[in-house]
Amino acid sequence: MREVFAPLHRYLARDGVAALVTVVGAKGSTPREAGARMVVSVGGTISGTIGGGRLELEAMERAIAALRERRDASERLDLALGPSIGQCCGGAVSVMLETFTSARLDAVAKLAAAEGAGPFQTAAVSIDGAPIERRIVGVERLGPAAALDANGRLDESFGEPLRDLLLFGAGHVGRALVLALAPLPFRIRWIDSRPSAFPDLPLARLEQVVAAAPQSELKTAPSDAFVLIMTHDHGLDLDILHAALSEDRFPYVGLIGSRTKRARFEHRLAELGHSESRIRAFTCPIGVPGITSKEPAHIAISVVAELLIVDEKIRRTPVGEFAAGQTAGSSEIGQTAQLFGHSG
Repeated sequence: MREVFAPLHRYLARDGVAALVTVVGAKGSTPREAGARMVVSVGGTISGTIGGGRLELEAMERAIAALRERRDASERLDLALGPSIGQCCGGAVSVMLETFTSARLDAVAKLAAAEGAGPFQTAAVSIDGAPIERRIVGVERLGPAAALDANGRLDESFGEPLRDLLLFGAGHVGRALVLALAPLPFRIRWIDSRPSAFPDLPLARLEQVVAAAPQSELKTAPSDAFVLIMTHDHGLDLDILHAALSEDRFPYVGLIGSRTKRARFEHRLAELGHSESRIRAFTCPIGVPGITSKEPAHIAISVVAELLIVDEKIRRTPVGEFAAGQTAGSSEIGQTAQLFGHSG
């Protein structure tokens, strides 16, 4: 769940009470992992999920009942999913149920502001049903999503690290991609040379850039940024791809197009002096295998799935093992996608 304290603050400001349900421990087969969270209003509106099914319904019912008491409190629930609530997962979860009143509105507002600024970590102590008062202890690296030890210390992380994405081209597929990426942890710099190409999309984490020489935007891009190229002009596509591969530092460089387009671009890149390894270091066609539709929305879903797979792979890889300049073009998904990708 990307936002926790923002919806908690909204419900609290509106109703005077709100609840936060957090999975603080999970063993065996469970619907969600530790750190899954759900915010519940007194009227039953929810934001986020702890996995659905009977577990979520039970937690929501208990949260609403606790909210009717209109007090600041906390309660830990230890549930064996099969014996306790008849859910067939077979595992066990520990859930922390917290209720908030407007007396803590300012404290929640501060945490919501911190959440909006990026990932951060908190520490707190859970004692005998008392309200849990979190203090921010770090903002540079994410710690455990939620971990409750035997002494009642609760360590948590909130917010999501965002992946920068440079998206070149504001055509139909570009527009569909921006909409598909809107709820996901990407910060998009959307670049086109045509001022009239951009639609009015007032989305968070989206910057629209008109650039006469779009490839120049790569010079100041973060080294962990993803690059997607799908402009209205194949010559411009080549210029941007040449610049991106010359930088030799982006973990994913994708070019919309067919296998025929890739072959032509490989030939041109060789003429421009790129080594064989650098020529292989981009993904074209783009998208996951199996989705062959040319509808922009379908292509967008396929490409977003690929971006998420690559992003997760990088985040799971120990620091230093994913070398600068190694891109998804040399990964298994990059190679497989060439059989099923989309043309431009």
